[in-house]
Amino acid sequence: RACTLPLTGKGVVDRIITNLGVLDVVPGGLKLVELADGVTEAELRAATEATLVN
Repeated sequence: RACTLPLTGKGVVDRIITNLGVLDVVPGGLKLVELADGVTEAELRAATEATLVN
């Protein structure tokens, strides 16, 4: 639930791109934009503690 890396701009990120997929930061959590090839939504959900919203 908390970032363990140094923060360089808290509250200014609006899109997160990872090896699992692309997520937008929205009110209430993260919205799934796109999954990486071969990754399921269940796998992405298991890899994060963030709240995923529709």
